[in-house]
Amino acid sequence: MKSILTLLLLVALTVTSCLTKESTKVAEKPEVPFVWENANIYFLLTDRFNNGNPSNDMNYNRTEETGILRGFMGGDLKGITQKIKDGYFTDLGINAIWFSPVVEQIHGSVDEGTGVTYGFHGYWTRDWTALEPNFGTEEELSELVQTAHQHGIRIVLDVVINHTGPVTSQDPLWGDEWVRTEPQCRYQDYESTVTCTLVENLPDIRTESTQEVELPKSLMDKWADEGRLEKEMGELDAFFSATGYPRTPRYYIIKWLTDYIRKYGIDAFRLDTVKHTEEDVWADLWKEAVKAFADWKAANPDLVMDENDFYMVGEVYNYGVSGGRWFDFGDRKVDYFANGMQGLINFEFKYDATKSYEEIFSKYSTALSGPLKGQVIVNYATSHDDGGPFDKQRIKTIEAGTKLLLCPGSSQVYYGDETGRSLEIEGTVGDATLRSFMNWEELESNKDVNGVAAKAILAHWQKLGKFRAAHPSVGAGVHQMISEAPYYFKREYISAGYADKVIVGLDLPKGDKSVDVSGVFANGEMVKDYYSGQTVEVKNNQVVINTNFDIVLLGM
Repeated sequence: MKSILTLLLLVALTVTSCLTKESTKVAEKPEVPFVWENANIYFLLTDRFNNGNPSNDMNYNRTEETGILRGFMGGDLKGITQKIKDGYFTDLGINAIWFSPVVEQIHGSVDEGTGVTYGFHGYWTRDWTALEPNFGTEEELSELVQTAHQHGIRIVLDVVINHTGPVTSQDPLWGDEWVRTEPQCRYQDYESTVTCTLVENLPDIRTESTQEVELPKSLMDKWADEGRLEKEMGELDAFFSATGYPRTPRYYIIKWLTDYIRKYGIDAFRLDTVKHTEEDVWADLWKEAVKAFADWKAANPDLVMDENDFYMVGEVYNYGVSGGRWFDFGDRKVDYFANGMQGLINFEFKYDATKSYEEIFSKYSTALSGPLKGQVIVNYATSHDDGGPFDKQRIKTIEAGTKLLLCPGSSQVYYGDETGRSLEIEGTVGDATLRSFMNWEELESNKDVNGVAAKAILAHWQKLGKFRAAHPSVGAGVHQMISEAPYYFKREYISAGYADKVIVGLDLPKGDKSVDVSGVFANGEMVKDYYSGQTVEVKNNQVVINTNFDIVLLGM
């Protein structure tokens, strides 16, 4: 009898021990999942961010004197990688980097009244199968992607299907079967937005064509000169044989673009000029991109970051969150979310940013919980081609960061938003004024930007970015105001067994702050203020904190 009791006691102790271990395991905070709905995306022009390899600054005899900020300035892939290794993006809470296209650009220049211009921006494609040597090599692109992944950062490749680069004496027309050179777009309806050229001398790819075409002779001659004609043609034969697609312009380019996913493990595409191309083109690209991403994961199991699918975000110029799933051409509405895109860039945020915090946050949460449920919008305050951004004079750098990084939806930080880089450069014409080189020297010298030191601006964006990165509820959670004055709100995110809650207070008095955290944090829990760095215990459903800041960012 005594042995039976002893055995039962041992069993009870074992069960208790297992339960205790299991309880402890459950109590541990799980790893923060990455979700595109909460992504903090850093957008930079490859040529304008950081020069990591000065030896590649001159190629193809591009020696003409250009208009102000219209020539190559030296930024490259290696420069981006250096900043990843330095922790610059991690310190900003960035978990995705989108850089401008890096495929080979036209060799010549154009002058359309703005001064001589080269394809420094990456949107003037000459050869989709090659990298622009000013930007770097295949080895450097591979290192960039792998380094980013090691730091928990996804890579968003900017891609163009809509057009080639302009025609110059060095860059011949691809041929009438491949491109149209007229009419120019009038934007009056669907057809005059899609089946046309964006501007003069920007040949429009015939993406709607069902006619099989041969490759342009100039491209085949180029490949032959480079010793890779046989390889490229063999790969094309294999692609068309495996997919059954006709050899039409769209499918050649889709093959070339998805090669970058399959080879390097690119995580996402940013799609350029989406509304100027038939929507089913993007659906086809998505289909092949998903296959390519799966192939890369299968070939590189040790390098896979997570189970997220390939992601595509579209630039549908003038799309706004108020439109829900639809973009209206006037005579036709298109749902791009049903055509390969999980996200769309939101051109409406810059206007909403002039409103109060609660007006903005409640509007976006309502939209993302309703008409746009399950979809992603990417908010921005400034960009490379928006001449009317929020705070162009950089007098609201702190406010811009607060509204952008705390708004429901994913956020796009344009390079220099976080350092007060000027968007008004004397002597520039058009978009060039938005595209100056990253102001590293001004950051180092801690230049005053309209009354705020550059390093203080950066510190503010860093704190908000890290808070967002640590808490999916910031961008992907449901928003609810707690009190109007002082202004506090909470966000809650629950998905696939993972839960996250935060409380934020804005425009608060400096000094003592007492926050009611009922229903969000329990008594006895330790809560961190991500802005001041203080950690406090919840007592009587309150968090009492004393800081010299007018903002609190509370989370576990």
